[in-house]
Amino acid sequence: MARGWESKSVEQQQAEVPERDQAKRPQLSPEQRERERKRDGLVLSRTHLSRQLEAVENPRHRQMLKDAIAELDRKLSSLE
Repeated sequence: MARGWESKSVEQQQAEVPERDQAKRPQLSPEQRERERKRDGLVLSRTHLSRQLEAVENPRHRQMLKDAIAELDRKLSSLE
């Protein structure tokens, strides 16, 4: 019996987490959500390319990665 009570309590706590998170975040319009989604994707791509840049030895590939990162930076600045 005690075990069932504990699991209900945990279940209730887990259900409350999204409610608390949602209360902390401001409501965004569809355009703002789309902009945030694009920004997150660009940041993720930039991080991936930066990690590749650290490991690359070929000068041509290095320049290609630098150019791609610069393009992502331009796109990020246009979103802000």
